[in-house]
Amino acid sequence: MSTLINDSIRLEIAGENSLMLYFSDKGQESSIITPSISSNVHQAEQLIRQNFSTEIIDLISSYASILVVFNLLEIDHHHLRNKLKRLLKQCGNANNKQGRLIELPAYYSLESGMDLQRIAKYAKLTVEQVINLHQAQEYRVYAIGFAPGFAYLGEVDKRIAMARLTTPRLKVPKGAIAIADRQTAVYPAQSPGGWNLIGLCPIDMFNAQAEPTMLVEVGDRVKFVEIDKQKYLELGGNLPNQVS
Repeated sequence: MSTLINDSIRLEIAGENSLMLYFSDKGQESSIITPSISSNVHQAEQLIRQNFSTEIIDLISSYASILVVFNLLEIDHHHLRNKLKRLLKQCGNANNKQGRLIELPAYYSLESGMDLQRIAKYAKLTVEQVINLHQAQEYRVYAIGFAPGFAYLGEVDKRIAMARLTTPRLKVPKGAIAIADRQTAVYPAQSPGGWNLIGLCPIDMFNAQAEPTMLVEVGDRVKFVEIDKQKYLELGGNLPNQVS
């Protein structure tokens, strides 16, 4: 059953103990990824966290949706749906505050970004121009997924947008800064991956022992700031022997 909360938010049952909130621009039937939608997702998530305690088990935000997982011992679909309708009715009508601005140091080089030269050749730019275009943008955190701390950032300047690799690499190093289409991200841990590698970041994107565990959240803004190899190593960065 689908319920309209307002002209920007639609609510549907997603499972035995979950509801899905879908966001769109006002008057649009389908959702496209925009900063305003991302702001509304962020605003709604914050409102839910502030107004629910033991009833909510988890909130999983994406580009234009929030999965609300709830405790059946505390609340049921009917009562949760009504509470969310009242809480979120005005969501999106007020001016949303911008998320935090977080600067991430980035060591760009052919040593740390094995796909830089290929991107430059494809874009008919120099390596330095690719680096400058990447760090010139202020990126919004649209979603966190794939792995804890893996933040999907957008949008990359269209001149350096690159499709994912046809064959993903078996091992991408922790801290790898990468591009896929018009998104960019930092790999929070060593893992397989098919994004194009352009540099390394020495800062932990996820730390299970820290509070909060993730450096960024949906709605935050990220700016990459170029550093040299010495600074990268001073900040605790490691240079992988090889990327397979």
